[in-house]
Amino acid sequence: MIRYLFLLVSLFAISAQAATIDDVRSRGELRCGINSGLPGFASQNDQGQWQGFDVDMCRAVAAAVLGDAKKVKFIPLGSAERIQALADGKIDLLSRNTTWTLSRDLDQGISFAATVYYDGQGFMVRKSTGKRSALELDGAKICVQKGSTSEVNVQGYFSINRMKYSLLILDSPEETLKMFMAGKCDAISSDHSQLNALRSTVDKPSALRVLPEVISQEPLSLAVREGDDRWRKVVQWTVFNMINAEYLGVDQRNVQRVMENAKKPDTLKLLGLHKNIGAGVGLQPGWSGRIIKQVGNYGEVFDRNLGQGSKLGMGRGLNALWNDGGLMYAPPVR
Repeated sequence: MIRYLFLLVSLFAISAQAATIDDVRSRGELRCGINSGLPGFASQNDQGQWQGFDVDMCRAVAAAVLGDAKKVKFIPLGSAERIQALADGKIDLLSRNTTWTLSRDLDQGISFAATVYYDGQGFMVRKSTGKRSALELDGAKICVQKGSTSEVNVQGYFSINRMKYSLLILDSPEETLKMFMAGKCDAISSDHSQLNALRSTVDKPSALRVLPEVISQEPLSLAVREGDDRWRKVVQWTVFNMINAEYLGVDQRNVQRVMENAKKPDTLKLLGLHKNIGAGVGLQPGWSGRIIKQVGNYGEVFDRNLGQGSKLGMGRGLNALWNDGGLMYAPPVR
């Protein structure tokens, strides 16, 4: 009887693990949870089309699984609801500047697949205050976003430095910026990437200053539901191969030529020309090449949304490849 129950549990687990990729294919659409509006990461253009770094990560997964990067339903989510929406099955993938933490990974019914942006929390003030360091914020009122790690990090930073503070907790990045610009708080505290994104939306960005201190480690990562190992691997290797493609010099401009002339084993495996690596998790031949053709490698996605090809003009910093002084490193394609 015990062996029979164990067999049933095992079969149920296998079925559950197969569910997401099968559901996505059956639906013909990837449901991706994103930010409700954060320039550079997820925002709508004048035509109502979603664009941004996190948006492109969703499209890359759709290109790998469905063969078409356009087959994505974008679901805007607030920070307080994002994780529950994933755990409850309302979305297939969470691509919403979400920090990989111990409690989220172990206790909240989700599993992190890959870090896509190495970030850290900081502060933004009005230049007119003359403040150039977070250590000058003693007694300040700080605007933070509800449901994020910002509140705890602010508490820790001010406690360690024996400074007083108060918090104004708000529901969204847009509301946080609105209250800050209205003078309801002295500073905003959030990830440096989000501070730079918010700064880019005001009429006079030069009037705001992002202070230099980084008070936390914030590995922003893609997440899937707990217990679906096949789906986690699909998302994980979508990101890994985008990083590997940049390292190997394969991009949207040359991918077709490389596919026709590649001879190096790593490049052949990257593009699925050696054998169909990925069949074991349900991916179809050519899946990696489709990602690069339709979305681009990691560097291209970063540059057009956050880097020198974007309005934000941010440097790669920690998000440069490992061989260029950064932390971006993926398991090899062998």
